Amino acid sequence: MQIELADSDATEALGRALATTRPQPASVHLHGDLGAGKSTLARALLRELGVDGPIRSPTYTLVERYPVPGGEAWHLDLYRIGDAGELDFLGLDGGEATLWLVEWPERGARALAAPDLRIHLAQAGTGRLARLEAASAAGEAWLEALPGAGGRT
Repeated sequence: MQIELADSDATEALGRALATTRPQPASVHLHGDLGAGKSTLARALLRELGVDGPIRSPTYTLVERYPVPGGEAWHLDLYRIGDAGELDFLGLDGGEATLWLVEWPERGARALAAPDLRIHLAQAGTGRLARLEAASAAGEAWLEALPGAGGRT
């Protein structure tokens, strides 16, 4: 599925739509260059799930945890990871997490659980292009549940 995102408001709207239709548990791998909108989308998704207060980018902390309905959301940014083995030191057993939002998942290699959804974000003119790919049966159902999914390519 591809979605044209005219601006950051459209990126936030996609994040909110993903929040309202998400399965539990769910894992999302966010791909894209610096400034492509990964953190914007994650922040909007978390806000829609009821996270109050600041939602920090995990660029330096590597992981931020937030209470959400049904458990915790873990937002990871693996940009600064040099080797997937470094994830062993973060204590990511996953038992508490019902939602994983992982930026730069390719740097975590096989140390991460398989995603339900892969979202590829890229600059496209003055906006962005989002390509959403289901990677599991839960991911397929998630995409089908998105509002307006039938009209998207």
